[in-house]
Amino acid sequence: MRFLPVNLSAFMVELESLEQTMALTDSLTEMPIYGIDEITPAARTILIRYNPIKIDVNDLVEKISLRDVSSVVGKASKLVTIPVHYNGEDLSDVALHLGISTAEVIRRHTENEFQVAFSGFAPGFGYMVSKGANLNVPRRQSPRVRIPAGSVALAGEFSSVYPQASPGGWQLIGVTELLMWDINRPEPALVQAGTRVNFVDATKSQISYSLPTKVESETKPESTTADLTVLTTGLQVLFQDLGRIGQSALGISESGSMDKSALRSANRIVGNESDSPALEITQGGFKAQVHKDLIVAVTGAPCVIDVITAEHEQYQVNTYQPIHLAKGDTIKLSRPNKGVRSYFAVRGGFNIEPILSSCSFDTLAQVGPAPITAGQTLTVNTNSSSLAVSLYETPIFDYPAESDIVVLDVVLGPRTDWFTKQAVEQLTNQLWQVTASSNRIGLRLLSEKPLEREQLQELPSEGTCIGAIQVPANGQPVLFLNDHPLTGGYPVIGAVCEYHLDLAGQIPVNAKIRFNPLGEFKAL
Repeated sequence: MRFLPVNLSAFMVELESLEQTMALTDSLTEMPIYGIDEITPAARTILIRYNPIKIDVNDLVEKISLRDVSSVVGKASKLVTIPVHYNGEDLSDVALHLGISTAEVIRRHTENEFQVAFSGFAPGFGYMVSKGANLNVPRRQSPRVRIPAGSVALAGEFSSVYPQASPGGWQLIGVTELLMWDINRPEPALVQAGTRVNFVDATKSQISYSLPTKVESETKPESTTADLTVLTTGLQVLFQDLGRIGQSALGISESGSMDKSALRSANRIVGNESDSPALEITQGGFKAQVHKDLIVAVTGAPCVIDVITAEHEQYQVNTYQPIHLAKGDTIKLSRPNKGVRSYFAVRGGFNIEPILSSCSFDTLAQVGPAPITAGQTLTVNTNSSSLAVSLYETPIFDYPAESDIVVLDVVLGPRTDWFTKQAVEQLTNQLWQVTASSNRIGLRLLSEKPLEREQLQELPSEGTCIGAIQVPANGQPVLFLNDHPLTGGYPVIGAVCEYHLDLAGQIPVNAKIRFNPLGEFKAL
């Protein structure tokens, strides 16, 4: 085993084979070690998230190194058949790379049984392997910004099906109409670790295939009273709380508020529990009218806040202060001149049902309460809070403007040694501009000189964390944020320290980032 740094509360265990990875995963699942919060297995590695208050990293490394990884306990598994229309954009390129015909690619894909080794990247995304298919192809040089749901793809030794429309760098060979992920099914994921899979050519198969039965969700009568009506949403308004921790086995990342300090402040200002869900408002433009007296707060990115009364009087209020809205008042948030995201909390909390333990909406996984739309009505919990209102909340950092240079501390690893010495120096010495294609999944960065790799071989998919700086083949990094994929196949050169993640989530487009390493890269 080799132990590689990831950030201040995570490291990666590198093993020699997929079989060893599966064996260690089983061992840590069946006999957990105190202090480990979550594990994310992948092809040759396991990402370990731990609590440094509960256990020292060196003690944890020693305990894991003593585990037996020599054998995997075989488990009975179900067989799933997936019909495929083999019309993918990369089918010809795959055939050319392998030196075979497209018909032979299809034959190998349909005549060999696959098995899901692990799940990751997105909910329902199973990494499938086959001993006899011989369809090992590299990922694309530059990942696509959007791959349609149902796309059947190849990368390295794996095949998979994209369960949701998402970014990705796999080679597309076809498409299936089956839903790989459906939150309304008893088992949302059609396949999971251990599942056996047969692909069939949909144009030649006469067999019909049925999906698992959906659970009919109970329709609740709509509330006859609304406490506020959303009039405009601007770019994006989402429910967010502290996130969906501990769901990596389903292929779901943490998600949650991009600026957790601002979320907590907003809740404390109105006397809520600090982890209560609030509205995350991106780039302002939010406007709502209240239908009863409410105490609200706005934190995060500084913006002008106007209140228009029922009598058409208008006045401005401040962020980070409790705001009394009388029945009929309208509150309007302008575009912030610094930062990106503001948080709107209401005393008592929003009446919203959690999905898979959280009220956060994950934009990659498409899990959680749906994004807020204009005209939508929201209700507030009727139970009164017994917590005091906080009057002394302030931002914990200065929010960056588009013209600013933001310094982010990073831990080098786990794949820093895959890059040239010059590339590591470039990572920290040159400025990286945040591009317009950035979102909650990650900040896509651009600089004059791309980062060059020393090791050019394909990297087997491995776990990633919030703050990971992943470098695709074009050498322009992506800084993963809250809705990042759980696993990825491009090397991670470093990761932003946890205490700077809120700041990273508030960096606007065109601002520049300078990475500040805490030390040199070395294995644990």
